[in-house]
Amino acid sequence: MNKATAKAHPIQGLVKYHGMRDPELRLPYHDSISLCTAPSHSKTTAEFDPDRTADEYVVDDEIAEGRGAERIRSVVDRVRELAGTDDRVRLESVNDFPTNIGFGSSSSGFAAAAVALCTAADLDLTHPEMSTVARRGSSSAARAVTGAFSDLRTGLNDEDCRSRRIDVPESFEEDVRVVAAEIPAFKHTEEAHAEAADSHMFEARLAYIHGQLAEMRDALRAGEFHRAFEAAEFDSLSLAATTMTGPAGWVYWQPETLEVFQAVRDLREEGIPVYFSVDTGASVYVNTTDEHVDRVESTIADLGIDTRVWRIGGPAQVLDADEALF
Repeated sequence: MNKATAKAHPIQGLVKYHGMRDPELRLPYHDSISLCTAPSHSKTTAEFDPDRTADEYVVDDEIAEGRGAERIRSVVDRVRELAGTDDRVRLESVNDFPTNIGFGSSSSGFAAAAVALCTAADLDLTHPEMSTVARRGSSSAARAVTGAFSDLRTGLNDEDCRSRRIDVPESFEEDVRVVAAEIPAFKHTEEAHAEAADSHMFEARLAYIHGQLAEMRDALRAGEFHRAFEAAEFDSLSLAATTMTGPAGWVYWQPETLEVFQAVRDLREEGIPVYFSVDTGASVYVNTTDEHVDRVESTIADLGIDTRVWRIGGPAQVLDADEALF
């Protein structure tokens, strides 16, 4: 096979990573945990062609250039290295949800690219092994490869720094709903990661994060909704404190972001199980349960904010040939 198509779901960070000890291999300073949101997804077709003279990368019908192309090339080059080939690559990817506003499009995009490339190159790799390939484009993409609730451990090599699934009760996974509050505001995640260690709050975050990770893993394995998503909400605020106190003083939140925060807290006062979570962006994940999702979604929509309702998504998967993008 020299051509393959794959699909992956984006991630919502529950305990988010911030900053990288190695920006080339994208090795994060600490572990991170996320869930995948479905049916939102990226779909990618990749082809190795010995007759091509140069790689070509197209994302959402636009040719990738600059830093975006460099990040794709880092994934492509890793697959070429593993496969022992110099063949040039044609790669096309499309997203079915808004990109670059805080909904993890880079995670699903690089996850789908890694799986498509590995399959096209006839590499027989497990999902955790392919997660190390996706990580070269985006650390979060490693968790999008393994899907559902996943845990990316830090490390200095691919054996240690790879993503693995967290086993959770099936009833819990089926019950979780995510109301996505779309707040369009361009984000600069790369720059935020680059200056993470320069924040005076960063050492405090590193000191706190290990207890937060242990709490999240335990809550997820026990299927305890309130405990898990309360921790995710708190971690969102910790992350923001670190990004806002870096040299550039990044402030991602918009007025609508704060409106969603308040609406979520008002709903909780009424006894609704609901918590907010944000990554490095203005958009908000509003986590609730199947029983209450309609009430939560209507409350957010009443703020004049566009919404989508998502469930937990599975691992990246290879699609049939008739679903190829070219």
